Amino acid sequence: MKTANFLLSQTGTTIFTLMSALAVQHDAINLGQGFPDTEGPADIVQAAADALLDQRNQYPPMTGLAELRQAVADANKRFYGLNIDPQSGVLVTSGATEAITACLMALINPGDEVVLFEPLYDTYLPVVRLLGGIAKLVRLAPPQWALPFDDLAAAFSPRTKLILLNSPMNPCGKVFNEIELSYIADLLEQYDAYAVCDEVYEHLVFPPAVHIPLMTLAGMAERTLRIGSAGKTFSLTGWKVGYVSGPGALIELAAKAHQNLTFTTAPNLQRAVALGLNKSDDYFSDLATGLAAKRDLLAAGLKNLGFGVLPADGSYFLTADFSGFGFNGVDIDFCRAITEHAGVAAIPVSAFYASDPPLNYVRFAFCKREAVLQEALSRLARYLAPEALTRTG
Repeated sequence: MKTANFLLSQTGTTIFTLMSALAVQHDAINLGQGFPDTEGPADIVQAAADALLDQRNQYPPMTGLAELRQAVADANKRFYGLNIDPQSGVLVTSGATEAITACLMALINPGDEVVLFEPLYDTYLPVVRLLGGIAKLVRLAPPQWALPFDDLAAAFSPRTKLILLNSPMNPCGKVFNEIELSYIADLLEQYDAYAVCDEVYEHLVFPPAVHIPLMTLAGMAERTLRIGSAGKTFSLTGWKVGYVSGPGALIELAAKAHQNLTFTTAPNLQRAVALGLNKSDDYFSDLATGLAAKRDLLAAGLKNLGFGVLPADGSYFLTADFSGFGFNGVDIDFCRAITEHAGVAAIPVSAFYASDPPLNYVRFAFCKREAVLQEALSRLARYLAPEALTRTG
């Protein structure tokens, strides 16, 4: 038979699927995949349940229900001072991953160059390549994940179509600062390029860090598509409701891609998310405060065990260096070992690189109940005792 799609044929099962399956097999605490282990706000869940019974369950508008598009526009104004037209400047998608794909489809022609940062979310590179784009990778180096200005400038060329920017950043928890964003903005103007900004962790930012959307910088509003996620903001990851904000001309193109991907998103979930986006400021500040406490709990515990813990100013994730344990193996081996023998699952950070990754870092998710994090630390302590590590490592 003729060969099927070459790129997809070469794409294996994601590391998240593999590690989650291994966690189930060994009854391990799953600190690998980034999802909370508690339900989202009860009023939002109740709103979704009530909306199922209001006899409005047929196709909603392709770009999203008017009330959710208005809520997204209002949130842009409320949190960032952005003026977004709710009619032409907002697109509702079936999750942020679909939003990313739709935005990239809207902008990339075969042969266009796309600037991406490593470590990178595993969806980015396959989609860019499936669309015929040429990835230009810029690597942020641990432990501080600072932007390498010279490397970034060298990645731009007259063929650059866009930059894909994730801030706060998965997996490393980096939040790009104003100096870094201004440098990126200058390059985008110099090369007349676009930006697709994955900002799904926008409300999961820990002081003193502050989330600054690239779109708020001078000259960026007309060339930026900004992506948000109800799943991350309301701890309802299974709902898969995302939204894109931007100039009408670009949103129109992204909507055409969306039309050929999922077309629309469950109307009851859209109505519930609209309610959520209108929650008080206390909800959003408390969300970040609660997660910061869990980050600090896990970070302190991992440091006490002997991990080198890297800073994380946002997102759900901590990166930890296990090289101090003298473990005989690389990051995937370490993750398998702690899943099988300690009963705690993590993700090897090498999975977030295209080639030549560092091999001594793992990613832990801290979006779990404090009791679960404490139990995970206790299990790791038993496994990482020198005599146990010699036995099982």
